[in-house]
Amino acid sequence: MTPAATEKFAERMRAAIARIGKPVRLMEVCGTHTHAIARHGLRALFPPELQLVSGPGCPVCVTPQSEIERMILLAREPGTILCTFGDMLRVPGIRSSLEQERTNGADIRVVYSPLDALAVARKEPEREVVFLAVGFETTAPVVASVALEALESGTKNFSLLVGHKLIPPAMDALLRGECQLDGFLTPGHVSVVIGSQAYDDLAREFRVPCVATGFEPADILEGVAMLLESIAECRSGSFIQYRSAVRPEGNPQAREVMFRAFRKAGSEWRGLGSIPGSGLKLKRDLASLDAAQRFSLPEVAPVEIPGCRCGDVLRGLLSPADCPLFGNACTPRTPVGPCMVSSEGSCAARYKYE
Repeated sequence: MTPAATEKFAERMRAAIARIGKPVRLMEVCGTHTHAIARHGLRALFPPELQLVSGPGCPVCVTPQSEIERMILLAREPGTILCTFGDMLRVPGIRSSLEQERTNGADIRVVYSPLDALAVARKEPEREVVFLAVGFETTAPVVASVALEALESGTKNFSLLVGHKLIPPAMDALLRGECQLDGFLTPGHVSVVIGSQAYDDLAREFRVPCVATGFEPADILEGVAMLLESIAECRSGSFIQYRSAVRPEGNPQAREVMFRAFRKAGSEWRGLGSIPGSGLKLKRDLASLDAAQRFSLPEVAPVEIPGCRCGDVLRGLLSPADCPLFGNACTPRTPVGPCMVSSEGSCAARYKYE
């Protein structure tokens, strides 16, 4: 991005703030945005009256502690292979972690796709293989297609521990809670799937603008400028900055696959609690792929790591640097909570870049 382009966006933001005439509080609902903002030093370009806070846009971070404990219990099942994305390994449990369980002898493998986990199941048919299905609407269609393939191919030793979550219900919960927000930068990748129309009802009810935004510095600056200009003009609605990838209707084919395998259900979020209709569960005809049922996993009562403020960070109530543990007891080498572990975590971004 050229200095001239940077100044153009900065001037648009300053002009809009001047028209608004009061401080503005926005939220980016995407961990990739959080890291891009920190890595490129974009906060230095924002007017002093603008506060941009990070939200629950990291799927590893919003996975509740009770579900982390169930993953650890699953890792201890004899003869089981657990497949997961890498970030989940180092998330601390109350007394252990998946990384610690692997050190203790559990067979836990890092994969880059649920297809890799299905390939492991086919290669080792004598062992149970479980994929930890954590993510938002971006990854859910891929996981759904793998679940359907496993069912149709009769792969009997493959199952899923499903922790998928949906972004719009979490945004709704934020607006009904303590976090005062004037607008959202909505996640680009999620918006490719669900479309900008998915935020229409929320924008209309709460009278806030939402802008689906890309990930380059110019994208983010333009998205912020669009939000501020919408506020200045008293326009609430759902808009698209990421025009090369996001359509109002999103990707109907991806959503069709997703809902062939999954149904909406209530879900527990770290920091936000239980939110109706904010999660995905396997449909009844895919119940044989449900690892929680297959292994009779017990429900774990809500629990939190003492001193960890990740929940407040995820709700936009606390800046990472304002947490007493940040940079002291909690660092990327010795994380206390998932926001310092994940590659999309806001605490990790703040520590690494700012």
